[in-house]
Amino acid sequence: MATAEKVETKGEKASSIKNIGQLDQEAVEEISGELRLLLADSFALYLKTKNFHWHMTGKNFRDYHLLLDEQGDQIFAMTDPIAERARKLGGTTIHSISEISSYQRLKDNNDHHLAPKAMLSELFADNRRLTAFFRSAHDVCDKHNDVATASLIEVWIDETERRAWFLGEIVDSLD
Repeated sequence: MATAEKVETKGEKASSIKNIGQLDQEAVEEISGELRLLLADSFALYLKTKNFHWHMTGKNFRDYHLLLDEQGDQIFAMTDPIAERARKLGGTTIHSISEISSYQRLKDNNDHHLAPKAMLSELFADNRRLTAFFRSAHDVCDKHNDVATASLIEVWIDETERRAWFLGEIVDSLD
């Protein structure tokens, strides 16, 4: 079994090479904890988006079905970079569906019959909440001067706001 090499720079104690950045252990734990929550929420939103994609009905079925498929792909594409960033920092990430369930802050929806407006409204609200979670995690990164994670989060905020914008425009037009 390989052991982590120790690296030492002038004026610093030896640290594990597994923590490739220069963040202290408190920062690693706090930021990777935020990333774990974001990962759980991203998986929860991904599955809800796909659920609504699969169960969409109505006169705008095709447009909504395609939009939610595109949005689901975008949400899923965030998951690997979120998890890998936690690992790069030297932290841990989610191991299982039960961990997703224990960390997620966005609520599941197991209703069998929802109108398209209800589905889109719920996804709009969830994307807005996810944006708020990303902003909060960004604040934690700023506190610890973790510009790399903050930079990634800025992109995810923009993508999440875009999804909310599209969903909100549709929901507003359905009144």
